[in-house]
Amino acid sequence: MKAIWNGTVIAESDDTVVVEGNHYFPREAIRPEFFVASDNRSVCHWKGTANYFHVEVDGQRNPNAAWTYETPSDAAAEIREHVAFWRGVDVVPA
Repeated sequence: MKAIWNGTVIAESDDTVVVEGNHYFPREAIRPEFFVASDNRSVCHWKGTANYFHVEVDGQRNPNAAWTYETPSDAAAEIREHVAFWRGVDVVPA
C-alpha cells in the first residue's frame, strides 16, 4: 500500500495492518521528512490514546492527517509502532 498526499508518496509498505477500515503502516515505512509532531491527541475506548502528526509536502501542511498509538491497549497491540492516515491522504495499492 501507498499513502499519497499532495502528489507525493509519504509512506509505502507491503505489510499494513487494517483496523476499522484504516491501513496502519509500520513506522519504518513512513518518510519522516514529511511528518511534524502535533500536540493533538484523541482517545479511543478500545485502542487507547492517539498521537497525531501534521503532514507537510512542498510547503503545504495537512494538519493532524496522520496518527499513531504509541502505547495501545492490549486489544490493539498489533498497531503499536504503526501510523494511519485521513484528511485527504490517499491510501492506495502499490
